[in-house]
Amino acid sequence: MTEIIFVVEEAPEGGYTARALGASIVTEADTLEGLKSAVRDAVQCHFDPGAAPKVIRLHFVRDEVSSA
Repeated sequence: MTEIIFVVEEAPEGGYTARALGASIVTEADTLEGLKSAVRDAVQCHFDPGAAPKVIRLHFVRDEVSSA
């Protein structure tokens, strides 16, 4: 695996959550910078040494609601 993709969403209680596609990795943080660090740490912990993907892609998803 050369790349892993995370879906990033704003958490209802504040902060952000990131969920990996194709791997059982979920993490959260209060800030975007904190989330980036948490994602890197989670990826390193999940994979064996030397087997971690070289690229981590964050895909941001945001819902907007407007009245009709």
